Amino acid sequence: MSTKDFLEKDYYKVLGVTKTASADEIKKSYRKLARKYHPDANKGDAKAEERFKEISEAYNTLSDSKRRKEYDDARSLFGGGFRGAGQGAPGGAGGGFNFDLGDLFGTGTAGGGAGGGGGLGDILGGVFGRGGTRTAQTRPRRGADVETETSLSFSDALDGSTVSLRLAGEGPCPTCKGTGAKAGTVPRVCPNCQGTGQESKNLGSFAFSEPCHECRGRGLVVDDPCPVCSGSGRAMSTRTIQARIPAGVADGQRIKLKGKGAPGERGGPSGDLYVRVHVTAHPVFGRSGYNLTVTVPMTFPEATLGAEIKVPSHRGAPVSVRIPAGTPNGRTFRVRGKGVRRSDGTNGDLLVTVQVQVPQNVNGQARKALEDFREATAGQDPRDDLLQRARSV
Repeated sequence: MSTKDFLEKDYYKVLGVTKTASADEIKKSYRKLARKYHPDANKGDAKAEERFKEISEAYNTLSDSKRRKEYDDARSLFGGGFRGAGQGAPGGAGGGFNFDLGDLFGTGTAGGGAGGGGGLGDILGGVFGRGGTRTAQTRPRRGADVETETSLSFSDALDGSTVSLRLAGEGPCPTCKGTGAKAGTVPRVCPNCQGTGQESKNLGSFAFSEPCHECRGRGLVVDDPCPVCSGSGRAMSTRTIQARIPAGVADGQRIKLKGKGAPGERGGPSGDLYVRVHVTAHPVFGRSGYNLTVTVPMTFPEATLGAEIKVPSHRGAPVSVRIPAGTPNGRTFRVRGKGVRRSDGTNGDLLVTVQVQVPQNVNGQARKALEDFREATAGQDPRDDLLQRARSV
């Protein structure tokens, strides 16, 4: 039984049973079809003879529990959507993938010939343990992503800043330049995996790739190892990079710096660097998204009679905010364009919350003025409405 047969032929359809059919159902269907298409009952009928062979082949596979499992696993792995060499593209209810099994298994003519080889036949040869060639080229490997942290002041986070980041990690050994071999020597291609770094693990009718035990996945064997890295080609090193943190970064935000991570292997690209930013608190300002927040104290007369007060702004002159008469404690006013810079160049707003201050020590003229005010407003009880609503419930 070939791998091509496993993928191309639907034995369940040949026997007219479902994929969940029991062994008894498979046997019953086989006997019925075998009697119908047996050569003795169809003398001289080539089509009946061919059909009998298909039925027998299907039954031999599906009646053996081990072979049936292998068949089901193979078709499940590759979806069963294939067509044979020379057939047209599948269509209608058939569906499937639009490529040729002849090309897939190295039997087609396109790009083939005696020296063709290669293609998907090599891949499936490795998966099913049924031969196939190996490439001697070791693929480049992308470097690992690296994560680090930095702390910024509140102001630097709003304005943007360039910081120095000292990174420690694995990289190519500076002595052997990543080869792992002692100076004056070179590593050789691993004879076990022919330089692929992978070897097949046989699981019955299947074989799966895993890192080569001889070279540990490198594809190269070092006979005279570098004394610094002991032949691994890797060594711990430190480096310092300058990273630009954009304006408006928030506390806890993660910044991605493409290509600033660990170096790649065998010409592969470097990984990315992720910088977690911690922003220290400001003694005056807070932040809500792209808006800055500030709480400003205000006197009772200012809240009652109205006033124009000065409010601090970040990295700028104070701004004036008009407080209307009768402003309650905790009201918030918005100053446009005095907040955090956005990526499109515009700014958020400054949110000003007023807090009425109650004097702790009042005497003299101020005390008399407050007593006169209390007498003048004695008939106004701000709690009347609250008491009435409480009683009505």
